[in-house]
Amino acid sequence: MTGCAEAKISVNDNGAACNLFGSLDSNLKFIEEKSATSIIARGDEIIVRGDQKAVRSTIALLEQLIAWSKKGNSVTISDINYAWHLVNGSSRDNLVEIRSEVLLTNHRGKSVYPKTAGQARYIQAVKDNDVIFAIGPAGTGKTYLAVVMAVRAFKNKDVNRIVLVRPAVEAGEKLGFLPGDIQEKVDPYLRPLYDGLYNVLGADQAQRYMERNVFEVAPLAYMRGRTLDDSFVILDEAQNTTPEQMKMFLTRLGFGSKAVVTGDITQIDLPKGQSSGLVEVQKILQGVEGAAFIHLTGDDVIRHPMVQKIIEAYERYESQTK
Repeated sequence: MTGCAEAKISVNDNGAACNLFGSLDSNLKFIEEKSATSIIARGDEIIVRGDQKAVRSTIALLEQLIAWSKKGNSVTISDINYAWHLVNGSSRDNLVEIRSEVLLTNHRGKSVYPKTAGQARYIQAVKDNDVIFAIGPAGTGKTYLAVVMAVRAFKNKDVNRIVLVRPAVEAGEKLGFLPGDIQEKVDPYLRPLYDGLYNVLGADQAQRYMERNVFEVAPLAYMRGRTLDDSFVILDEAQNTTPEQMKMFLTRLGFGSKAVVTGDITQIDLPKGQSSGLVEVQKILQGVEGAAFIHLTGDDVIRHPMVQKIIEAYERYESQTK
């Protein structure tokens, strides 16, 4: 303990206070537990008591959350967790700056923006480079943000088409035993890419674009022998490509095109002894101008808070068993 302290902070905005406090002050109670402090709300004033260091961190946390809530945003548990990570980390990033750029508005009228510092770096890399590799665990927004940037480029007329591809790695079931024609057989592997498009554009509009062949969702094998000009191309689950498949995909890129490659190198489903193209390409293209590698971590997880805890638990377990 470094001594008992007390500090006060005012929201000075009733609407922002409601956004911050949460239903029945649930957010303040969560912050109390997380920071090991005592928090009292009087009107729009917040009093924080406890250990000096904890009080300082909690006030810094509240400053970030107040600024975010004054933008008209309801504060979530995920917001609190990430802001707490920011104020207790070595970076000087803050929530409002990270989330300052609205990338687009989805079909529900909801603004889409980077939610973490890692995601903001990822978005900047997509803007600045022709080939971008986003590597990280589940829930970090790798695929979703790639789809968002693809739709944004299409709407801005930077590209004429969007091509989304995935390797159809057989996990348990053999493709030949699945019902239907070849498209119906591979569709289950491509479903996460459809979901991303539907989330951004809505199912009806996305389907119309696909019927016109402006948007294409296909297995990686369909890319062989093609050259894709004026296209935004996304390769998802790239950890399950072989080195030969990765080379084949990257050499499909034509004039006026951009490629985003996403994957999680801790989740390789290739046959034992088979090298991953995503692992190998990091050695081959590192330092090549126009290519960028962005590594996302558990800090960038934007799914249910439990997902972040699960990822961290697995990372601890794997580090202990190596």
